[in-house]
Amino acid sequence: MGDYRDSHPHDHHDEDSGHHFHNHTHGAIDPGILDTQQGIAAIKWSLLVLLVTALLQLIVVFVSNSTALLADAIHNLTDCATAFPLWIAFTLAHWKPTKRFTYGYGRVEDLAGLVVVLTIAASAIGAAYVAIYRLFHPQMVGYISAVMAASVIGFLGNEAVARVRIKAGKKIGSAALIADGFHARIDGFTSLSVLIGALGVWLGYPLADPIVGLFISIVIARVVWQSSKAVFTRLLDGVDPVVIDEIKETMMKVPGVHEVTEVRVRWLGHRMYAEANITVNSELSIEKGHAIAAEARHQVLHRLHYLSNATMHIDPLNASGEEHHRIEQHVHGDLPAHSH
Repeated sequence: MGDYRDSHPHDHHDEDSGHHFHNHTHGAIDPGILDTQQGIAAIKWSLLVLLVTALLQLIVVFVSNSTALLADAIHNLTDCATAFPLWIAFTLAHWKPTKRFTYGYGRVEDLAGLVVVLTIAASAIGAAYVAIYRLFHPQMVGYISAVMAASVIGFLGNEAVARVRIKAGKKIGSAALIADGFHARIDGFTSLSVLIGALGVWLGYPLADPIVGLFISIVIARVVWQSSKAVFTRLLDGVDPVVIDEIKETMMKVPGVHEVTEVRVRWLGHRMYAEANITVNSELSIEKGHAIAAEARHQVLHRLHYLSNATMHIDPLNASGEEHHRIEQHVHGDLPAHSH
């Protein structure tokens, strides 16, 4: 297995795009301070905006006794809590690899995504409990105009957070941050449902308030389901099949590559790593085979910017594919018969 890196600065002309690139570097991309600062900056602003939004809503809850607004405030406070695991994840991602953690600490970001999902689920359960209780034990809701204003504040606060998180997440390629941004956007429209409950109470339907609170709980549960699918797909190294096709197509355009038999892709936080088996002429020297592999790696990193690194394994034409790497059953000394 060869890991070929062309890490020195060089010029490269992209035949497809017609652009000329100067002094760019390929290798295991380390976002370093840039990614960490952008991620933490987005989380800081999100935390501040949501905290102010939730506190304003709680003040109105205290004076109005609105169940729907309480559910929305609980959810916004929960979102504040989710900022902390993401913050920790981005900070740890900046730590350098060690002999124990040879790939670094990027996987902590996936664990942070799991914590986010569990936290959102807890908020859904809490909001549903309060809403159901108030359905059977209704209480008078006062200061309707204040509840309406708090609903609008909730919408504006969440939309601001959504824009910050999605923009930063797309810029650095963080699925966890993007998912959290879309979650905030949904929360914004959910906050507006509090306005409907307040109007219902104003029109003489007191149960409208807890009904809207229950609706918010259901919306939160739906977000949990959608987010959990994305998070667990990432945890299990799931990728879009189109990624595999693009890697193969790019490598096949490299002169000297006869076949690409295996492509495997995995995630490490918001970084994507690829491994591939490429087939070259059996009569080539090791040096020429190395040069072809280095160029294949260069092309995929150059053209497929979502890849952070790629490792190439060279196969000769007469032994192409993983099946030729299998070691049949054999015996070493007194050890039981085994294969690899």
